Parts: sequence; structure tokens; C-alpha cells
Amino acid sequence: MTESPVLPVRPGMLLLELVPVPVSDIDRAKDFYASLGFHVDVDVRPSDGVRYVQLTPPGSACSIALTEGLPGMDMPVGTQRGLHLVVSDIEQARSGLVERGVDVNPVEDMGGVFYAYFTDPDGNTWTLQHMPWRD
Repeated sequence: MTESPVLPVRPGMLLLELVPVPVSDIDRAKDFYASLGFHVDVDVRPSDGVRYVQLTPPGSACSIALTEGLPGMDMPVGTQRGLHLVVSDIEQARSGLVERGVDVNPVEDMGGVFYAYFTDPDGNTWTLQHMPWRD
């Protein structure tokens, strides 16, 4: 696994680097995302009743956080919607997820931008997105 890129923070920049994903079972979710190729960056229990797991998709500078015991990051389980994973070959990416046991909808062409949708075990929704001009 490769490490996540570290970008410099220059004046005026607003870098999105972490998105909380609300789950009911951190171990199950950690295993699910790791099976998709997400790198497990952090898995800590800094105090009683608190757990923090951070995972990063391959090649991404933005990670996801799975937490418990942190009221500031608490959301109802399964309510995160429309997280996008941008890919260079959507059919290959979709096939790779299907081979890993993920139920991914067929690819849709939405006017030259291609999408395929799936959910994690808790119902949080994800989107594979391919924009051909970014290849």
C-alpha cells in the first residue's frame, strides 16, 4: 500500500482532508474499507469509550474517519450520502469492487460523466465517478 500524498497548505487554500462516515460496527466497517484497498492510517483508543479509525482511499489526499465516543463527530448511522471516488476506468473499478463482494450498480452515462453506485454495510452511499477528460 502506498502512503497518502501530503500537500502543502498555502495561504488561501482550504484542503478537504477528512470526512466522517457514521457506522454501527467500527471493526466491520474497517474491514470493509480495507478490503476495498483503503489504507488504514490510524486505529487508536485514546481514552475509555473513544475509538478513532482513519482510512485513505488509494491515491487520495482525503481520508474517512470511523469514530465512537466523539460527540463532535456523531451522526446517525448510515446517513452519509454521495461520497465520490474518482476513477480513471469505471468499468475496471466497478469490476474490482464486484470481485470483492460489493454490490455495485451498473455504470450510468450522465451526459459524458459516468457513475456507478454502491453502499457500505451500514447504508452510507458511495459513487464511482469517471470524467474522461481527466484521464
